[in-house]
Amino acid sequence: MLTVAVTGATGAQGGATARALLSAGHQVRALTRRPDSPAADALRSLGAEIRHADFDDRPSLEAALAGADSLFAVTTPFGTDTATEVQQGKALIDAAAKADLEHIVFTSAAHADRHTGVPHYESKRLVEQHLREAGVPWTVIAPAAFMDNYASGWTLDGLRDGTFAWPMPAAQPLTLIPADDIGAFAALVLQRRDEFAGRRIDIASDELTPAQIAEILTTATGAAIAHQEVPLAYVRTHSEDLAAMFEYFTTVGLDVDVTGLRRDYPEVGWHSFTDWAVAQDWPTLLSQAPTSH
Repeated sequence: MLTVAVTGATGAQGGATARALLSAGHQVRALTRRPDSPAADALRSLGAEIRHADFDDRPSLEAALAGADSLFAVTTPFGTDTATEVQQGKALIDAAAKADLEHIVFTSAAHADRHTGVPHYESKRLVEQHLREAGVPWTVIAPAAFMDNYASGWTLDGLRDGTFAWPMPAAQPLTLIPADDIGAFAALVLQRRDEFAGRRIDIASDELTPAQIAEILTTATGAAIAHQEVPLAYVRTHSEDLAAMFEYFTTVGLDVDVTGLRRDYPEVGWHSFTDWAVAQDWPTLLSQAPTSH
């Protein structure tokens, strides 16, 4: 049985990893800045130990990591900025190295090691570089685009009006993955350290075009959904970072070996986009108040 410290445990990726580890019988130490949050309470009810930890408070990180076997590490620039993400990621890795952890699994982004020029991919590339130099056995898992984003924010707002508004051409393929599959794969990697140490693996569960996604959403929601290509110039007025990402998706593409992953790691239980879409509570989601832009 492992004791795994999980950062971002009250978020999508960390929460999915924590649940997968708990269901496999391991001890989870959920690191969060808000131990009294509803998300933390939910993990506590599943058997996780909740520890306060703040990326900007090195002593809190070291205390939270002391005695753990492994670490699942996630960083994000959203809510801060990419420079802060790099700073926090390096601090977390340094604290894990000082705590003599046996394995760090860092969740990055598919293609982040390829000099994409996408700001929040470049920040993860810098954290990956620091991880390789830290002297702790490491694995990088790098998810493709998140299916879960299609049930929130401006994408969900568009679905209410019968539109899958997405800044890509209708026929351009994109690889996708839900948070639950990221968590299941992370748990597999943490449990099989010797097999995965020193490896970087891009992961995805499905590959579809925006036109195909709109068709699946039509079936899943029971309402006619049509793809509408949002101009990159419009995205750029809201976020240069996201505009750069979608430009990369369209010009280079986010290729991941979905077939190989399904063949080599069937125990993950990979979900297709259809699997994910039919599992969502669309009546509740679509009845929520629109996001303010």
